[in-house]
Amino acid sequence: MNQPHILHPASRPVKLVLEDGTEWTGWSFGSETAMAGEVVFNTAMAGYPESITDASYRGQILVLTYPLIGNYGVPGKQREHGMLKFFESENIHISGLIISDYSFDFSHWNADQSLSEWLKEFNIPGIYGIDTRTLTKHLREEGAMLGKIVFDEDIPFINPNVINLVDQVSTKEVIRYGKGKFRILLVDCGVKNNIIRCLLRRDTEVIRVPWNFDFQSVEYDGLFISNGPGDPKQCRETIANLHHAIQGDKPIFGICLGNQLMGLAAGGDTYKLKYGHRSHNQPVLQVGTNKAYITSQNHGFALDDSTLPEGWKPLFRNLNDDTNEGIMHVSKPFFSSQFHPEASSGPTDTEYLFDDFIEKIKNHKN
Repeated sequence: MNQPHILHPASRPVKLVLEDGTEWTGWSFGSETAMAGEVVFNTAMAGYPESITDASYRGQILVLTYPLIGNYGVPGKQREHGMLKFFESENIHISGLIISDYSFDFSHWNADQSLSEWLKEFNIPGIYGIDTRTLTKHLREEGAMLGKIVFDEDIPFINPNVINLVDQVSTKEVIRYGKGKFRILLVDCGVKNNIIRCLLRRDTEVIRVPWNFDFQSVEYDGLFISNGPGDPKQCRETIANLHHAIQGDKPIFGICLGNQLMGLAAGGDTYKLKYGHRSHNQPVLQVGTNKAYITSQNHGFALDDSTLPEGWKPLFRNLNDDTNEGIMHVSKPFFSSQFHPEASSGPTDTEYLFDDFIEKIKNHKN
């Protein structure tokens, strides 16, 4: 057990138990609620409000490697375009939060409440006083694994990857944003708010539809497939609808899970990474060039681009492990990125991909 800098008198001892039998003991903050999920780590130095509200973390217990968390609190709930301005969705999606040292005192011009208060609001447990460096090394060596946060009574492990998590986080109704020139049909598999913001800044009307929405009869200028949680093969309806869409020639852009779904719709295959990519410093190379970008990422599955049929090719590759980071069609205006060009949080070096998408729409319309 790693002794924290400050032990709050109201904190209770709490355990993180991994499926390999290892146990990690710390102190509680947030809700004193037992919770189970898949334990993963993120090496970003900032951006915990954005990460915690990213639907791609649904069903996961998140380990943050940066040593001090909570020091700038949680932003206020101002809205823009009907969405929370400083969050990536309406809800907290993680199943639990594991950190080294929790800052009970917070300070920021936009802070509205503490991280602990926010977690309690959504009934999510947190643990501080854990040696997150050692825990992360363990997960890197053994791979992401199931875990549970336990207070008094034991609970069973839960494997989120056998559940259709996308169905849990996707919108249940059609939502419209903006009144721009270009109509974007956005298939919501767990979309981050900043993706919608990036599209709206480019003279668009965004029509957000459920993950299993049959969009074949809808008029649109460009099709967008969002990020989201879990195993992409759970999204059978999305894959079937996408397979039909790629028979046409209207521009398509996918991000993160959207990249994997496009690959599956084209006839390729996906697989689970040992411990995934979750950070702000993932280097990617644009295939066929010497251009490298530092990107924000959050995914546990990857597309095997060697299984893609003729007519498709990789667009980006990860410079750390050579995994796929995006694909494109050789003759049609279809492309994707495994990383997050909208960032939030993280580097914005690749936001130009939204401009490329709009340019493809313009060319297609002309």
